[in-house]
Amino acid sequence: MFLVDFKILTFEVLPGRKRDSNVKINPLALQSDRMFGRRIAMMKRLIALCSFVFVSLIATAQAKPPSPEEAYAIGVEAYTYAYPLVLMELTRQVAASAPDPDQMHAPINRFSHRKTFPNARFKDVVRPNADTLYSWLWYDVGSEPLILTLPDTGGRYHVIPLMDMWTDVFASLGTRTTGNGGGTFAIVGPDWKGDLPAGTGIIRSPTSVGWIIGRFQTNGPKDYPNVHKLQAGLLARPLSSDGTAASQAAGPSMPAADRSVPPVVQAANMQPAQFFALFADLLKRNPPHASDYAIVRRMERLGLVVGKDFDLATTDPVIQQAMTRAASDGYQRIVNRRSAMRPAATGWMAIGNSLGVYGNDYLQRAFVAYAGLGALPAEEAIYPMAAFDGQGKPLTGASRYMIRFEKDQIPPADAFWSLTMYGQDQFFVENPLQRFALGDRDNLKFNPDGSLELYVQATSPGPDKEANWLPAPAGAFTMNMRLYLPRPEAIDGRWSPPAIRRLED
Repeated sequence: MFLVDFKILTFEVLPGRKRDSNVKINPLALQSDRMFGRRIAMMKRLIALCSFVFVSLIATAQAKPPSPEEAYAIGVEAYTYAYPLVLMELTRQVAASAPDPDQMHAPINRFSHRKTFPNARFKDVVRPNADTLYSWLWYDVGSEPLILTLPDTGGRYHVIPLMDMWTDVFASLGTRTTGNGGGTFAIVGPDWKGDLPAGTGIIRSPTSVGWIIGRFQTNGPKDYPNVHKLQAGLLARPLSSDGTAASQAAGPSMPAADRSVPPVVQAANMQPAQFFALFADLLKRNPPHASDYAIVRRMERLGLVVGKDFDLATTDPVIQQAMTRAASDGYQRIVNRRSAMRPAATGWMAIGNSLGVYGNDYLQRAFVAYAGLGALPAEEAIYPMAAFDGQGKPLTGASRYMIRFEKDQIPPADAFWSLTMYGQDQFFVENPLQRFALGDRDNLKFNPDGSLELYVQATSPGPDKEANWLPAPAGAFTMNMRLYLPRPEAIDGRWSPPAIRRLED
């Protein structure tokens, strides 16, 4: 670095000053002026040279390829950052490839409505719930807005969250935010400008494509018909539509997709070159969030540039080797996030309150996509997870467990709560009762003192306790509690689920 004293540049130099003709010019003074001028010129050239050298050094440093260690580290970060976007696209391909709506699939910009709770054969989205009936819609508002009409639910809890392709819930409609009285809203693209019908609320999507996962509280199978009526009142139509069925054409068509392999498995099986190529292609249509540019600049060092194709085979061999290894390790880093989360002494793990809106916590975002794609923000629902008992041992159907809630420790939720069982693959497990969840809308038996005991095991605890039995598989399993509209003490940690106690034989 060169340090220049810029004080000399503050001297007043007036080369155009008009001199008094009666004043004699001193030759020595004139020579001094000329020398001063030459010094100024030399100083300017020196400053310019220093600036050129400094900029050249920066450019050289930027152009220098990363070392194998740096390339690997950036590759792991890039995989973690990319995973939710890639998984969302694979899920979209499966869900939106149907020519007509069915219970879980529909063309773009059209709703599909789940008419019953998922069963053990359902594999489209990991860790589904058996508390609400879903209404799903994959939207594309790149050409024009999509008008949503919500029904009046008559006081029934519902939530209509909107996720961008990065899995962030950027808007949430329904009981907590807009109330139960229904309404009309327009989803518009990131750059859309225009006029909307009077009384239509505007929702600007950060990405032109996104996902709506509506949920209506459902109080068991007997409640299905009531919810079906509400689902029928949840409508979507293009802005240009006149409201008739013929004018409500679906958005861009999707090619046929393999529905036999769950999207989460497809993502796990992708080769590194295929994974990063798809990610680069998705980046062209799904711009990074405003706070993402640190990771964006780091990825550029690997040749992953927003708006450009990426072919791993054409990159430097050092980068090829590093990114191939990074993809495998990046995936394991996401999967192992759960084991890195330390359970409380009770056996429960708080997934964290950064759900639905993740900021720059890319590992949390990737883990939630892997373990529960479509999770709601904490104000809407929380999901305490259990993989261990109160002794720190993994949960297994080879043992029997009991969870006791004291009267003042019943889960604090203003909508409802439940406990749901999952096998090792994160899906429901077949059982004799076809019971995958247990909660406050079931006919639970409370103790005389107001406490509640739930039994978690592979075999029946006996007729007198079967109402409170959540069947478990024979092997390893995990569980999630769900609290919809959790009270403040559940969000800030003053309340947590009680210990999972292993029962002695």
